[in-house]
Amino acid sequence: MDTVLVTGSAGGVGAWTVDAFADAGREVVAVDREAPPTDERRDDVDYRAADLTDYGETRQVIDAAAPDAVVHLAAIPHPEDHAGSRVFANNVESAYNVFDAAGAAGARIAWASSESCYGTVFAADDWLPDRLPIDEATPTEPEDPYGLSKVVGEEIVASAARKHGVSAVSLRLSWVTFPGDERRREARETFDPATAEPSGNCWSSVDVRDVVAAIEAAIDPETEVDGHEAVLIVAAENFLGRDTAATIEAVHGELLPECDLDGDESVFDCSKAERLLGWEPAHSWRDAPASDER
Repeated sequence: MDTVLVTGSAGGVGAWTVDAFADAGREVVAVDREAPPTDERRDDVDYRAADLTDYGETRQVIDAAAPDAVVHLAAIPHPEDHAGSRVFANNVESAYNVFDAAGAAGARIAWASSESCYGTVFAADDWLPDRLPIDEATPTEPEDPYGLSKVVGEEIVASAARKHGVSAVSLRLSWVTFPGDERRREARETFDPATAEPSGNCWSSVDVRDVVAAIEAAIDPETEVDGHEAVLIVAAENFLGRDTAATIEAVHGELLPECDLDGDESVFDCSKAERLLGWEPAHSWRDAPASDER
């Protein structure tokens, strides 16, 4: 039976990932800065507390687990809520420590990179890339500490894959949404292109259940990944239910000369994830359940 170590296990994506792997009968080691109270723990999950910015603690917890795969989800995700230096230092230091320790253990690696690596989401001035759709070849040009930490994290995990000869997949996630979360519905119902603020990700998102499916595919030993690969993981359509190109033109005041979008499809091209991982988004805002159900 595979052992999977999940960092950031108390977070939204982390909790869903831990539950999915444990429900599937895998041995799961759940790592976060603090272990949950005893009455909130699953009996079939091994919970560990560690400061992932400390290399010694990180190496110790990963060596002890001897995992077949490491899923790194721990990070400070909101650059606007924290000092930028704290966001960058935390995310980069923990990434180095986790990836080096995982590589030394011979574990397959998957981790949560972000659409923010392209720079459009948290940029001081609203802008779009030179062409749409965005794919993995689109230049990464972040100005903010969060997006920059993801770009650096991808370089670190690529280095760990080379050094230790393991497979590593950077999952460039869009805004992760959860069943029962009303924010997309509220944004859709109140949206007015005449007054709307430009969107750095052009109203894209991804369902957490599709994120878990991508993680499962990325660490599957049957998935052939040679070294490091980065892939976009995004829902197939925007969550407004509007024509994407027309909405961009109305809100941003312009449309790029190179814009190959059809209807409400997302500005992110996930065809590489389909080719490499056999992954396609299976969930849409149109069929999202109203409750937090697995």
